[in-house]
Amino acid sequence: MKIQIINGPNLNLLGMREPDIYGNNSFENFLPKLRAEYPEVALEYFQSNVEGELIDKMQEVGFCFQGIILNAGAYTHTSIALQDCIRAITAPTVEVHISNIHAREEFRHHSLIAGACVGTVCGFGLLSYRLALEALINRQNKER
Repeated sequence: MKIQIINGPNLNLLGMREPDIYGNNSFENFLPKLRAEYPEVALEYFQSNVEGELIDKMQEVGFCFQGIILNAGAYTHTSIALQDCIRAITAPTVEVHISNIHAREEFRHHSLIAGACVGTVCGFGLLSYRLALEALINRQNKER
């Protein structure tokens, strides 16, 4: 099983950026632990601050991987192009947020990509990625 994790804008600053909201751990420190917990899953990772690069990566893996875990960051609330891409590909996509977007500023309460995703996990810190991965594994196992 191949899963692509995609992080959007400013998520390269995890561990430094607003630790009261996003925690003190970088994604680069978290990812090896996640890979060790799920050795049966080939986890690929990509981060970009550029919307078009996120779309390019989703199109690249969206027909051959078994799932995508997408933290689109602020693009969650603004990008119809990401929504269109999720709808165009066949890989099931789970929307992930480290913080609880519904407990934050009003503009963060609405996701333009949620309706195109198979589910959303938010508010559990980096554990949100593990929960999304579990959901994709369970979904894959049910399809067999």
